[in-house]
Order: sequence, then C-alpha cells, then structure tokens
Amino acid sequence: MSDEQSTKNAPLDELSFTVMGYISKSPHETFEPVAEPKQLSKYFTTGGAHGRLAPGAEVTWDFADFPGRFPVEVIDSVQDEKIVVAWAGTEHATAENTTTTFEFSPVDDGTRTLVTVTEQSWKTTVGGAEGAFGNCMGWTGMLAALKAWIEYGIDLREGFYK
Repeated sequence: MSDEQSTKNAPLDELSFTVMGYISKSPHETFEPVAEPKQLSKYFTTGGAHGRLAPGAEVTWDFADFPGRFPVEVIDSVQDEKIVVAWAGTEHATAENTTTTFEFSPVDDGTRTLVTVTEQSWKTTVGGAEGAFGNCMGWTGMLAALKAWIEYGIDLREGFYK
C-alpha cells in the first residue's frame, strides 16, 4: 500500500478544513484589512474588533448579528505572510482552543494574493462536524467579504446573517 493510500485509510482523529480565495491586491494590501481592527470591523466583525492581530495584543471580536464579544489570542503573526489565532474551544473541540491560520501568498508577481484559511481542533462527532462546517461557512463568507471590501468597497456582511 502506498503512503497516500495508507493516509486515506487512516482513522480520522480530528476535523479540520481549508478555504481559499484570490484577492486582486498585494499581500500587504490584503494582510492589513485582516490584521487591523478598524478595517476588519468594516466588513467582518460587524460589532467591532479591538486590538491589532499581533502576538501579545489584547484582541476581541464582536458580531452585531451574533452578539457577544469574545477574546481572540494571537499565536503568531508575520507581516504580509501569516496570522495564527485561537479562541476558547467548545465541548466539541479536540483541544482547549480552536486554531485558525491565515496565509497570504503572492500571486502574479505580487499583484494578487491567495488567502488560505485553515482551521483545526474539531472532534469527529456530530457536534464537531456542525462546528467545523459552521465555521467553514463563516470563513468562506469572510473571504468573500474581504474581497468585496478591499477590491470594490462593498460590505457584503451587513444583513447577510440576520
């Protein structure tokens, strides 16, 4: 059996997912609206983001359509390349925290950016699947909203969920 076949047949210990999209802006122009709270609040955290996504910062996100401010821990941040965040997991998580990684890869000589969002730490249960699928939908929506905001100045999220 090949390594690929053995991996496909291995038991699933954790649910994770990756979503991605191309943004017609440079990595810097794409990174900043994710890392900077005033910009993030314009298209994603509709109740407001507080604190820049930088290691050691006190960061909270709030969503007007899903009220409740929650703390976000910044695990790592490399300007224009990567941001890793975590927040308190639920009973459906495999770890104390749910971890999400944003990667910003230059495309077309840096005139565009491939944004990849990967989240992990979900149990292989019905509740874990519901959490992972729900967050997968949320991060896909975030990427679409990011693209609409920084390329066209359009807020896609307003009224989308309620």
